Amino acid sequence: MFTGIIEEMGTIQKIEPTLSGKRFTITAEKVLSDLSIEDSISVSGVCLTVIECYAERFQATAVQETLHTSILGEISPGFQVNLERAMSGNSRFGGHFVYGHVDGMGSIVSILDRGENRIIEIEVSSDLQKYMIKKGSVALDGISLTIADISSNRIVISIIPYTLQNTTIIHQKIGNKVNIEVDVVGKYIEKFINSKDDNDRRNEKLLEFLQ
Repeated sequence: MFTGIIEEMGTIQKIEPTLSGKRFTITAEKVLSDLSIEDSISVSGVCLTVIECYAERFQATAVQETLHTSILGEISPGFQVNLERAMSGNSRFGGHFVYGHVDGMGSIVSILDRGENRIIEIEVSSDLQKYMIKKGSVALDGISLTIADISSNRIVISIIPYTLQNTTIIHQKIGNKVNIEVDVVGKYIEKFINSKDDNDRRNEKLLEFLQ
């Protein structure tokens, strides 16, 4: 599990095909201080498992399903990615609960600098937007962000200067795709509401409460 608070940006050094997907070699600094083989790491919002670890780089693999549903299937060497190690049991919890399970991709349709902040508008599918609310949380390329506004098929995000300078958002352009992970709370509520266990009175009471 992650928080969506990015530790640093890494760079894709090499991409190699495997029998089940692709192997990524990523250069980094900070996250390597205590990274080990089999550790989980968020790479632009995608939870991957470290398979090799060296002084200035690490390797991780992604299967075809991950490549299909995230930007990892479209990037090339030289591409920068957001990196975050998994939460530790004694760390402060910032951001929100981010699992590293990307739900899909969105497309940047507008970028506007407003004072020190950058306003980004992203087109999203209805399947993803139904889990989003104004002032709610969303993870974009692994970054925990707050939805400033929402319309029929778009969300608006306001990026503060620190986040802008320390994540890959600084490089984003109109037309680029971003990984999206919605807040998991909405998924649980949807499952409870759609429950069809008529024999369980507790579910009926919960359904009445949620409605």
